[in-house]
Amino acid sequence: MKNIRITVEYDGTSFAGWQRQAGKIVTVQGEIEAALSMILQEKTSLAAAGRTDKGVHAKAQTANFITASLLEPARIVHSLNCVLPRTIRVSDPVEVPPLFHSRHSAKERQYRYFLLEEPSAIYGRFAGCSFGKLDFDAMQQIAASLIGTHDFSAFSKEDRDNPGRVCTVTASEWYRYDRYMVFQISANRFLRSMVRYLVDAMISSGMGTLDGEEFKRMLDTGMMRSSIKPALPCGLFLWKVTY
Repeated sequence: MKNIRITVEYDGTSFAGWQRQAGKIVTVQGEIEAALSMILQEKTSLAAAGRTDKGVHAKAQTANFITASLLEPARIVHSLNCVLPRTIRVSDPVEVPPLFHSRHSAKERQYRYFLLEEPSAIYGRFAGCSFGKLDFDAMQQIAASLIGTHDFSAFSKEDRDNPGRVCTVTASEWYRYDRYMVFQISANRFLRSMVRYLVDAMISSGMGTLDGEEFKRMLDTGMMRSSIKPALPCGLFLWKVTY
């Protein structure tokens, strides 16, 4: 038996998220597992570093699977890319120790959120939109306050499979790239929809409808303001996983 790790890049627009679901719902995990099972002639299950939501993308998702096949990892990946949809690409196959697990072995994950201040027919496929000019400094101030260990109860959806709410953020900042404002955040773990809730709160700050003190109150108390919703999924990318 071999434990194979792969890197997965995908455009999440047409998928109902990463995680396999019952019925005919199309997910990234479901597509890759179906292709692997066909190629390897055995039932195959993937473990992943992060379970991205519907419409969220990945530049470098990490996944692994156990196989008894004698096919070389490079051959498996070549075959995968021949049959998978063009919106999913697999690369960097490597055999890893038996106990390696893409989720549990990860030390840090990095997400990036791409934001436009005005709608775009072309660039909007991979970016959220604030529909107005933003106060960059106000957003940067809130981003900097996230560094450290916090309870992010106010900025996540309930997740019965992942009940803990404490995360340690090691980097958090906004920067400008071409026409985009980009939020980059790294942490040991992320809660369900956490980055999208944080982005929406910071957009509110940039629009002048949420000040730093109120944001701090939400973070400290775990009570979210009712007007805060998850930012559009199209702007979010799982960017990197560190082991």
